Amino acid sequence: MVGLKPSDVPPTMAVKFLGAGTAACFADLLTFPLDTAKVRLQIQGENQAAQTARLVQYRGVLGTILTMVRTEGPCSPYNGLVAGLQRQMSFASIRIGLYDSVKQVYTPKGADNSSLTTRILAGCTTGAMAVTCAQPTDVVKVRFQASIHLGPSGSDRKYNGTMDAYRTIAREEGVRGLWKDNFPCHFVSAFGAGFCATVVASPVDVVKTRYMNSPPGQYLSPLDCMIKMVAQEGPTAFYKGFTPSFLRLGSWNVVMFVTYEQLKRALMKVQMLRESPF
Repeated sequence: MVGLKPSDVPPTMAVKFLGAGTAACFADLLTFPLDTAKVRLQIQGENQAAQTARLVQYRGVLGTILTMVRTEGPCSPYNGLVAGLQRQMSFASIRIGLYDSVKQVYTPKGADNSSLTTRILAGCTTGAMAVTCAQPTDVVKVRFQASIHLGPSGSDRKYNGTMDAYRTIAREEGVRGLWKDNFPCHFVSAFGAGFCATVVASPVDVVKTRYMNSPPGQYLSPLDCMIKMVAQEGPTAFYKGFTPSFLRLGSWNVVMFVTYEQLKRALMKVQMLRESPF
């Protein structure tokens, strides 16, 4: 390994795992307000938010963020950030960090390159593993982002903190409440990018947000949520929050993968220095 540049040395699974999670957290820190704006726009018009709709109306990405800052304080666009970072450390670490290792498992012995089928299998496997592990953090993140607090006289805070949210949801809705079904959203989103991914994933993402944020009994299933949404608000409801979703997806991927590559190189350099006898 002496004389090799960090970029010439294949990164270890630990380096990829840690690097992917850290890079995803960094990307989340920069784009989280866009994600919160997306959630607020997606739930706007829903029956359960009717009482707050009279007080707060969101229009556009910048308008939503500015309205939140004005009515709820400057930190409001970062509601749920802790759960968001927990989600990235679990979701991105598994989905991206373990991808190459899982791909090797599916690659036939003696094969020089992985086939398209092998890559799809690896992507589906790591995606399913990531969703399973990160699902509770996503539910809590959405609950915090959707919660509107208009000062001391506004809505009561249902959760005192992130850990309290996990306990409260599990106690009131059962452990299954932390695993409300959103696999289709992540599955579709994982295999798309940019504008096309947003067009395809937006309807499922809106249903996911509303279903995750709903109290027990409001919707019988994600399909029931979708049917009620169309009946009450029309098909355009599927694309609420489209602009912030698109902006966040593009910027998140750019920041995440650029940071991921640099972190891999830095971590491999540290590892090489530790293993070097000089």
